[in-house]
Amino acid sequence: MHSAVLLIEFGSIILGLGLLGRFAARFRLSPIPLYLLAGLAFGEGGLLPLGASEEFIATGAEIGVILLLLMLGLEYTASDLVSNLKTHYPSGLVDCALNALPGAAVALLLGWGPVAAVVLAGVTWISSSGVIAKVLGDLGRVGNRETPVILSVLVLEDLAMAVYLPIVTALVAGVGLMAGSVTLAIALGAAGLVLFLALRYGRVISRFVSSDDPEKLLLVVLGLTILVAGVAQQLQVSAAVGAFLVGIALSGEVAEGAHTLLSPLRDLFAAVFFVFFGLHTDPSSIPPVLLPALGLAVLTALTKIATGYWAARRAGISVKGRWRAGGALVARGEFSIVIAGLAVSAGIEPSLGPLATAYVLILVVLGPLTARYTEPVATWWGRRREPRRPEPAPRATEAEAPVAD
Repeated sequence: MHSAVLLIEFGSIILGLGLLGRFAARFRLSPIPLYLLAGLAFGEGGLLPLGASEEFIATGAEIGVILLLLMLGLEYTASDLVSNLKTHYPSGLVDCALNALPGAAVALLLGWGPVAAVVLAGVTWISSSGVIAKVLGDLGRVGNRETPVILSVLVLEDLAMAVYLPIVTALVAGVGLMAGSVTLAIALGAAGLVLFLALRYGRVISRFVSSDDPEKLLLVVLGLTILVAGVAQQLQVSAAVGAFLVGIALSGEVAEGAHTLLSPLRDLFAAVFFVFFGLHTDPSSIPPVLLPALGLAVLTALTKIATGYWAARRAGISVKGRWRAGGALVARGEFSIVIAGLAVSAGIEPSLGPLATAYVLILVVLGPLTARYTEPVATWWGRRREPRRPEPAPRATEAEAPVAD
C-alpha cells in the first residue's frame, strides 16, 4: 500500500510539473517560481501535505543539484577554469564585499551575535548556481558574451564554499580551533586534489569515460558524478563542487555527448529540487519575518546587480550585457538553505531559519524576473533620463519673411 501511495504522489508531482512547465513556456517565463509555489502548496502547512514520497523526493532533489552543477562544469575545461580564476578573482572579492556584509550587518542589528552574522552573510552572499543555470538556458543566453562572466562569478562562489562551509560547520558546532583547522584542511585538500586531477589528467579521464554507446556513456558519467559528489560531501566539501569539478575534468566529444544525454535528466531532477525546497517551507512561518526578509532581499538584489554590472564592465561587455549579467545573479537558493540549515540544526538562532527561508523564497522567485527584465528596464530608464534635444526652428520662407517698415 505504501508503494502504491508513493507512486501516485510522485506521478502526480511529475505530471503537475509538466503542466506548469508548459504553462510557463506559453508565456515565455521561467517555470521555477511555479515549481516553488507548487512545493508550498503540497508541503508542511500547505493545502495537501504529502508524506509517502518525501524521502524519495529529497533524494531526487539532491541529484537535481548535482546534475545542474555537472552541466555547468561541462561548459568549461580545466584550463578555462584556471584562466577565469586568474582573470576574474577581483569580481569575486567585490561580490563577497557587496553581498556578504549586508547579511552580517542585519544579523548584528537584530542582536543575533557573531556566529549568526557569519551564517547570514553566507546566505546573502551565494547566488544559486542551479537556478541561474536553469534561467540562462530558459532564456537562451548560454552563448551570450556576458555568460562567461556570470559563470565565473558563480564558479568563484562555489569554490569559496569549499572553504566557507567547513568554517561555518566548526563555528555552529562550537568545536575547538584544532578540530576546525583539520576539517578545513581536509576540505581544501580534497578540492585541490580533484582540480589537480582535472588539470593534469583530464584527457585520460575523458578517454576512460568515452564510449560510442550512448547507454554506457550515460551510465558511466552519471555514476562517476554521483560517486565523486558523495565522496566530496563525506569529506566536508560540497557535493555540488564535486559534481562541478567532474564536469570540468571531461572535455571534447565526451563532454558534448554527456551534455546531450543528461539534459533531460537534469531538467527533471532540477524541477524536483525546486518542488522539494517548497515542500520544506511552512507558509505560516513566513509572515512574521516577511518585512525584514523583504528589505534584505531588495538590498541584496541591488548589490548583486551592481556586482554583475561591475564584473561585466571589467570584462569589456556592452552596457546591455552588463545589466543582463547583474540581473542574472540575483537568485539565491540551494547553498543559502544549506548554510541556514547548519545554524538551525545547531540551535544558533530560532528566527534565522524562517528569515532565511523567506529571503531565499523571495529572491528565487524574483531572480528569473530580474534576469529577464533588468536590461530592458535599465534601457528604458536611461532613454527617459536623456535630455531631449530642442527641435530646430523652421527656416522662414520668402513668403513668410517679415516685411520691413
